[in-house]
Amino acid sequence: MLSAASTPANAASATPSAPVPAAASRLANVGSSPVREILALTARPEVISFAGGLPAPELFDVAGMRDAYDRVFAENPQHALQYSTTEGDPELRTAVAERLTARGLPTGADDLLVTTGSQQALTLLTTALVEPGAVVLVEDPCYLAALQTFGFAGARVVPVPTDDQGLLPAALEEIAAREKPTLLYVVPTFQNPTGRTLPAERRAAVAEAAARHGFWIVEDDPYSELRYDGERVPWIAADPAAADRTVLLGSFSKVMAPGLRLGYLRAPAGLRRSCVIAKQAADLHTSTIDQAAAARYLRDRDLDAHVAVIRAAYQERRDAMLEGLPAALPEGSRWNRPEGGMFIWASLPEGYDATELLKTAVGHEVAYVPGAPFFCGDPDPGAMRLSFTTHSPDEIREGLRRLAKSFAR
Repeated sequence: MLSAASTPANAASATPSAPVPAAASRLANVGSSPVREILALTARPEVISFAGGLPAPELFDVAGMRDAYDRVFAENPQHALQYSTTEGDPELRTAVAERLTARGLPTGADDLLVTTGSQQALTLLTTALVEPGAVVLVEDPCYLAALQTFGFAGARVVPVPTDDQGLLPAALEEIAAREKPTLLYVVPTFQNPTGRTLPAERRAAVAEAAARHGFWIVEDDPYSELRYDGERVPWIAADPAAADRTVLLGSFSKVMAPGLRLGYLRAPAGLRRSCVIAKQAADLHTSTIDQAAAARYLRDRDLDAHVAVIRAAYQERRDAMLEGLPAALPEGSRWNRPEGGMFIWASLPEGYDATELLKTAVGHEVAYVPGAPFFCGDPDPGAMRLSFTTHSPDEIREGLRRLAKSFAR
């Protein structure tokens, strides 16, 4: 009879186990988001954080959203809880198409694909278009999550220089001729991180460059409804020169609720079909119940009236931050005055390093995002992104007083 020590099970447990395979090499050169790490660092309630681009939760239309879900469950719960088509809820796509058309971009429901946030739309486009080693052009500085997405795809990301009005058309022309890019990723209205808006003449130049050099334009537009000053600038997608090569990304995160994770892409038919196939491999379809509730909300409520309330509150908060920055930042600092969106872009004088100073700021219970990680090219060490949407004007003033202490020398 075998003893317990000599049973096959015990013998197997003594056998050395081989290591499991390492993570895919595509992860090697893609870091985590500094913004997400800072949000974790500043999660303490006593910290006034200008770091995250977070919509103000007290402005969510909770009653309206609750009513929309209640109506969906009362009227057609079996449909709302079932699998759905990859392209998205027809009623929701129709509502989005009507909103785009009303704002000057003729759109039909079949021109759209509903996605799980506009971030997924960017991922699907990258899957459909970008081969490893392909050149992707980006504004410098650029939205961080876009850099992560292109990094995962193995793209060679090439920065296009910018000034206070955004991307420089002459630089784009020279770089596109040299690099033969697959696509240009751009946030032309109230850009993240800078809050800049690309003027109409530069948008036309971007459209013409894409037609001349044969690259796609990915026009990310999460912020344009949050305009406080000035006149609306037409989408690049509305320019006839680029109509066959521009993809417009949109989102309900900033005007309805980010927790819905609802976005969309508007694209020419062939590319849209490729994105549908990529989405089928990613998640089959976006949440049926959330799409149905959003469609119901758009049918029963006045989203434009709700957005007007958001704009009024955010404008007051932007103005409070602009008024307090001269006393909060060191002499010689510079910052812009965005006409909308969620961010102010500032730069400290030479000799200041915003990344190094963040720890001091957090010690004073205030936070911001250093600008360096947003750059694909040479960073400005003194750059910083300040979000004004999450806190009341009084909290913003107090946060700026704390920031002044952080920069005192």
